[in-house]
Amino acid sequence: MASVPDPHQSQHAPAHVDGEPRAVVRPGWVLGPLLLLFALLTWQAAVAGPVRRADERLAGEVRGSRLPSGAAEFLADLGSLVVAVPVLLAVVVYVSWRARRAELPRWWVPSLAALVAMAAVPALVVPLKEVVGRTGPPGMAGDGYYPSGHTATAAVAYGAAVLLVLPWLNSRYRRRELVIGYLVLVAAVGFGLVRRGYHWPLDVAGSWCLSAMLLLGLAMVTSPSRDTARQPK
Repeated sequence: MASVPDPHQSQHAPAHVDGEPRAVVRPGWVLGPLLLLFALLTWQAAVAGPVRRADERLAGEVRGSRLPSGAAEFLADLGSLVVAVPVLLAVVVYVSWRARRAELPRWWVPSLAALVAMAAVPALVVPLKEVVGRTGPPGMAGDGYYPSGHTATAAVAYGAAVLLVLPWLNSRYRRRELVIGYLVLVAAVGFGLVRRGYHWPLDVAGSWCLSAMLLLGLAMVTSPSRDTARQPK
């Protein structure tokens, strides 16, 4: 006999309890290659070699692109702490309110995990900058440009916000559009940073890898499959 949807549940509980199947997050097979790629990029950023020379040539081409400097500056600023972190905090408050209202077990765990992932960004990026010590693009003083802090901030803050919101979207098309929009936004931030001459492309790519690993860990916590088994049938 087909089950009758619970109107109260559909209004207040996340989408994964409405009977729609969700893929189980299995990040193990992704985490290993990401870690290996990040180690490779970090090594190439630290030593003078053909990869770094190609990276510098690519940076020159991006800086010479037709994207206006003002637009590039705006995109780069989307990766700053004062922009990205408040967005995440607003999503944390909203999702926590909805989860508590829905009386979900351990409703606070996903939001706390998202904040921990965000706090891990400076904890990882700052020491890596000191260890690698890569000098900046022309016009940028000093060293410590790899990996890009702005790129990691944007990728983790907006990515964590997306992971928190996804279970509450009933439409698979809305979920897909949200993920696509996030990927475009993060790519645009990286492009803006290189276009303005704040970072090398390799700095951005390394931060993408680092951020992906943090978000995979967060996805294991926020995955709907963790709570589905505890939901009443």
